[in-house]
Amino acid sequence: MNPDPSLSLQSFSGLENFGHSLRSSAWLHQPEQAGELPALFKLARQQGLSIALRGSGRSYGDAALNSGQIVLDLRRLKRVLAWDPARGRITVEPGVTIEDLWNYVLADGWWPPVVPGTMFPTIGGCLSANIHGKNNWVAGPIGEHVLEFSALLPNGRRVTCTPRKNGGLFRAMIGGLGMLGVFTSITLQLKPIESGRLEVNAWAEPNLEAMLAAIDAHKDCDYVVGWVDCTAGGRALGRGQIHTARYLHAAQDPQAEASLRVDAQVLPARMFGLVPRGWLPKLMAPFMNNLSVWAVNTAKYLASRTISHHKTYRQSLIEFNFLLDYIPGWERSYGRDGLIQYQSFIPKVRAAEAFAEILRLCQKAGLPSYLGVLKRHRPDPFLLTHALDGYSLALDFKVTPANRARLSALAAELDEVVLAAGGRLYFVKDSTLRAGSAKRFLGRRAVAEFKKLKTKTDPHNLLQSDLYRRWFD
Repeated sequence: MNPDPSLSLQSFSGLENFGHSLRSSAWLHQPEQAGELPALFKLARQQGLSIALRGSGRSYGDAALNSGQIVLDLRRLKRVLAWDPARGRITVEPGVTIEDLWNYVLADGWWPPVVPGTMFPTIGGCLSANIHGKNNWVAGPIGEHVLEFSALLPNGRRVTCTPRKNGGLFRAMIGGLGMLGVFTSITLQLKPIESGRLEVNAWAEPNLEAMLAAIDAHKDCDYVVGWVDCTAGGRALGRGQIHTARYLHAAQDPQAEASLRVDAQVLPARMFGLVPRGWLPKLMAPFMNNLSVWAVNTAKYLASRTISHHKTYRQSLIEFNFLLDYIPGWERSYGRDGLIQYQSFIPKVRAAEAFAEILRLCQKAGLPSYLGVLKRHRPDPFLLTHALDGYSLALDFKVTPANRARLSALAAELDEVVLAAGGRLYFVKDSTLRAGSAKRFLGRRAVAEFKKLKTKTDPHNLLQSDLYRRWFD
């Protein structure tokens, strides 16, 4: 039964992760304003329930699930509270999405300094995960561009944090997965731009070592990202395609002013000029198997070696940054049991060896990743950070009833490779990490500091999630 009808908990609702591989039910509440939050904390304490925070539900793992408990869906808290177009400073509620943000500021010549591969996450969710983009080695995560935030803590306190004021809480709540408090307002410093387009260069590299070297050789670009063919073996292990991009100055782009209009930033309605984008998940689904993915990846790599090798072209900001939005519901192509993602971060000196071992283990298990993405990173000052001076490799695995146990065993094996190399993992994309492994890469000091803050801000342990209980309890 509904624990308190006066709070208008919508229902005992079924929720999923973004990959549709995990499902649970919880009491769902969608506050219309931040003033509703204290009463909800009081209710949870009285009823012995916990609360998880949820934005757009874009986590690949269980960061926004809270089985049998309460889930706060914050998407209705989406007002822009202040905008200074002269300095590029904006204050928003946590439910504002990346899409809402760039739509609001683009015409004034500003762009979010860090964006993920999709425009649909909320800003509150982005801060809780401390998301990174294709420019992490130079821009850092989104948290480095937060000037200030206000939050409501479960202990009833309202706090304002900056890097200097309440700095310890600032560095813990950003990347803290919503376990210390609820962001109620967020002030970001945006990036000035003169054109809404980028100059992009694409070329192929024959193996993993060449891919890593190419990424390092092009750190003077504004963005660098690598696509990895995870089905290739032998001397071609880790082969793929590199994309770099640079911002254009007004003098370089005759259409600069027009490109800053929102209606100029559109994704194509049809893929290859023929197929409506909405059809693609169903059309792709029959080909989401090892043999078909090998064939598609081989064809893509060969095309990148010939047709598009060292091809230079111009793309809009959203075309380059939000590749995951080209195909609405693309994750549905993996089938009814969905996918999991495994993203590891390895120090530069160990990356080639560790990533090669990861790819070989996946192939040996008969579970090659269907998508591999390579990025460059640098350390950041946040408490539960996943970042380091090195690279990340994100892998997508199809889940089926027949392979779920094997995937779990493979993930545990990959964890050992990552940890032995001094690497880290990314909580918001994780669905398999064990508590001991998480604490190993975080370190005793970070874990102890987080626990101390958790006890202070949330003495009744009200803020929890399936992920938090899995890796921290």
